[in-house]
Amino acid sequence: MAGQLKLNSDTYLPLRDVVFHTLRDAILRGDLQPGERLMEIHLAQELGVSRTPVREAIRMLEKEGLAVTIPRRGAHVARMTEKDLEDVLEIRDVLDELAARDACERMNDEDFEDLSDAMKHFRSVVKSRDVRAIAEADEQFHDVIYTGSKNPKLVNIVRNLKEQMYRFRFEYLKKIDDYSILISEHEAIMEALKNRDRALVTEKMHEHLKNQVEAVRTAIRAMDETEEK
Repeated sequence: MAGQLKLNSDTYLPLRDVVFHTLRDAILRGDLQPGERLMEIHLAQELGVSRTPVREAIRMLEKEGLAVTIPRRGAHVARMTEKDLEDVLEIRDVLDELAARDACERMNDEDFEDLSDAMKHFRSVVKSRDVRAIAEADEQFHDVIYTGSKNPKLVNIVRNLKEQMYRFRFEYLKKIDDYSILISEHEAIMEALKNRDRALVTEKMHEHLKNQVEAVRTAIRAMDETEEK
């Protein structure tokens, strides 16, 4: 890990957020490996900052499920497990179904225009093959659907879950060779919403999430096998 971290100073975010994004990207890229110790003093020295923003950034990583603090052993990069995957995505699946059902009935012309814009943006971003940008564009597409449900309580619950979803979403997007499949899935969801077809949009949302689960589960098993060798 030494020498791999470089603080992104070209930002107007608070220093703790800059450190957080730097560490999060390193974890998602694999520069910081699952189980690796996150030592405040070493990270602070490498990034050229004090220990305070590093400590705050690690707490933010814990909220996203990317780090875990073990008593008397300190903070470590969290390992991804199939149980974590299943727990988070089981909840997401139920929320997706509820959002799809409500959005079918409640989305208006402005919502559909926002969804179309989000789809255009997603198509544009996938050409870059920048996984972080694609993950954000993917979130934006789904956020329009959640907002279109016109259920603020649901939107708040999803927002809280989103942080825990990010690592799995990122891992899924890293494994995709052909993003046209993902584009097709989004288009199918959008078309079903426009037709107000609750059964079909629910089916497409389930299918979309199922593909993510299978891809991430395969990745987790591959990591486990590597660690066992």
